[in-house]
Amino acid sequence: MANPLRKIDLIDKLTLPAFTATMVWEHRSLRRRQLRDLPAVDAVAPIDDGDPSPDPLVPLGYEKNDTAGSLGLLVGSIIVGFALDGLYRRVHGFMFRHRVSNIGSHRGSILSAMIVWDFLYYWNHRWMHEVRLFWADHVAHHSGRRYNLSTALRQTWTGVLTTWVYWPMSLLGYRYSTFLKARQLNLLYQYWIHTEAIDRLPAAIEKIFNTPSHHRVHHGANKQYIDKNYGGILIIWDRLFKTFEPEIRQVQYGLTKNIRTNNPFKMAFGEFANIARDVVSTDNLNDRLRYVFAGPGWEPEAVRPEPAFS
Repeated sequence: MANPLRKIDLIDKLTLPAFTATMVWEHRSLRRRQLRDLPAVDAVAPIDDGDPSPDPLVPLGYEKNDTAGSLGLLVGSIIVGFALDGLYRRVHGFMFRHRVSNIGSHRGSILSAMIVWDFLYYWNHRWMHEVRLFWADHVAHHSGRRYNLSTALRQTWTGVLTTWVYWPMSLLGYRYSTFLKARQLNLLYQYWIHTEAIDRLPAAIEKIFNTPSHHRVHHGANKQYIDKNYGGILIIWDRLFKTFEPEIRQVQYGLTKNIRTNNPFKMAFGEFANIARDVVSTDNLNDRLRYVFAGPGWEPEAVRPEPAFS
């Protein structure tokens, strides 16, 4: 049996010390900012009140239980990833043998792979918010009520549900190693945007790339921020497909109905249990299907009483 540790490359080996160092830096940076004369977060308008001037960024920093939950999800995600790697390789190999193009074999394929992966990631991420079954796979990432670099570590344990979104890369002729590298670089890019230690960047960067400001919006439970800014590296997909929203109001992190737990198992599987409960609660097949495949929060329309005749 192959040793799974051989799959770990230099970037992977540097990731843990880099994550640790940057989280220590962020914690200290946020502590210094919190000591300044900043308004309390509750004093900042959480809704769009028509005022076009942006709210001041009020950092919330770290909380030990929140961070522990993030680390627990990361460990579980790594274990699941190693366990399923063989399956992923076999599926990719089958698709690659039936490829319809050799675009992925051309020089510079890693750059084009990153662009293709980022485009597919946009749709994968969007469907995770629009289809309840896929939301169940993603909700743990949004469950934290703090927003810091450890939030990026809240990775899924059930990503196998949406791996099919990336099959076009195999059909386009990208080798599995190139696919993994594009995925690795995309996720590493997204790590640094999970922070309140960085405010807005120069306009040219904010126009093209996903930034901490854009991604704070994505993690907001504010009404105007829900289901916005799905991009991974590039924010141009959101601008193109009309899902972009700038950061104006102070972000309220978490869910519209917070699950209030940092238990990794409950965060990873809680929404699947909720789906099962809702499905068995009705005998209507159409409602059962909608509980699974409609948007999060979908409920059957209340039965309206028939009008009384006079």
